Amino acid sequence: MLFLIEYDRNQGEVVTIREYSSTDRQSAETARLDLELELNRRHQKREVVLLEAASEEALRKTHRRYFENLSQLVEAS
Repeated sequence: MLFLIEYDRNQGEVVTIREYSSTDRQSAETARLDLELELNRRHQKREVVLLEAASEEALRKTHRRYFENLSQLVEAS
């Protein structure tokens, strides 16, 4: 599975998350680029990443910083 994440660093939260099949990598890459261009046009500074994981649950474990706040990250350490 591929996950396209739009993350607002100032707010510390995921704005959008879209899921793609691993076989649909080209569409996911195109969507990532389109999103980055649109955010740039609107002068919005957000992080856009395309990540691969077996499931959203696995993604939430391997990339916790997108889904948990600082105190949650520190507690889990």
